[in-house]
Amino acid sequence: MPSPQFEPPFDQLLATAERVARERPEVDPEMAREVFEEAATLLYNGLAVEGLDEHDARLVVAGLCEDLVAPDPGAAVRRRTQAALDEPAGLHDPRGVAAAYEVSTRILQL
Repeated sequence: MPSPQFEPPFDQLLATAERVARERPEVDPEMAREVFEEAATLLYNGLAVEGLDEHDARLVVAGLCEDLVAPDPGAAVRRRTQAALDEPAGLHDPRGVAAAYEVSTRILQL
């Protein structure tokens, strides 16, 4: 079955699944796609980046892509949430970004 298409910024999650499957031979590519498709769907339906401009929304999803493949995804996202407030360089709406990460941890049950 072909993978569903996701609009930006959620398309980054599917690209991450493909990258992880290529880089880690122990990862089943189909399972990686399924997991990241589910994450993309949950984040989209949960309005995780609602209210952010395109720039910040892309950064949030890119950060989530990085953190979801970390050894402890929940801790990684929580660190990124705090970093958005402590070191907001390049963010247009640091509080909104931190809130998006916090909402994402709840949506993804991290």
